[in-house]
Amino acid sequence: MKVVLRGDSGFCRNELMSWCESNGVDFVFGLARNQRLRRIIGQQMHEATQQWNQTGKPARVFTEFEYSTKKTKKGGWDCQRRVVAKAEHIDGKENPRFVVTSLTSAQWAGQALYEQLYCERGDMENRIDMENRIDMENRIKEQFSLFADRVSTETMRANQMRLYLSAMAYILMSGLRRIGLKATELAQAQVSTIRTKLLKIGAQIRVTVRKVWVSMASSYPWQNLYQQVWGNLRC
Repeated sequence: MKVVLRGDSGFCRNELMSWCESNGVDFVFGLARNQRLRRIIGQQMHEATQQWNQTGKPARVFTEFEYSTKKTKKGGWDCQRRVVAKAEHIDGKENPRFVVTSLTSAQWAGQALYEQLYCERGDMENRIDMENRIDMENRIKEQFSLFADRVSTETMRANQMRLYLSAMAYILMSGLRRIGLKATELAQAQVSTIRTKLLKIGAQIRVTVRKVWVSMASSYPWQNLYQQVWGNLRC
């Protein structure tokens, strides 16, 4: 199994990268921009700016180079490493971004590495691909929509129970998104959006001997989607 470690610039530390290189773990980390990096991609930034001036639309130009920080008493990189740069011009201003990686250009071309591998680091759920990349950054954030931050009781055990309930609620919501919302406009929606549009809706409930009747308002704007989800879950 191939492991690829991904993270933002807070993880871009020589100690961590050196450990990855010594233990056969690949990495893709954000690299904080500085004036030296900006000078290196000066030509690409000029090209992106020209494209933006001509079209008025965001422009991206990718490049890559070998890079190393200066060795000082406080640290620095042990060796040169591959850096992929995105020279971007949007809304009348520059927006350069950099990532450092152990992956070669033969494994991942620069643009694909940035857009498909690095930028997706926070949005992988229940997906196993050729490199078994697993990232839960955005999934953890979604827990706050299910009250995972409500840990204000007096005992740790009670707070733990609240987290258990929040985690179970997320599992149910994940199943709803994966099965019920498959091939719908909410197939990739956040938990908060699903709750608002499908669950937190006004309805009249009538219980009879044989059935439970749920009557929703005729003005409910997501009726067709609701029926589609119901059909998906019944299959």
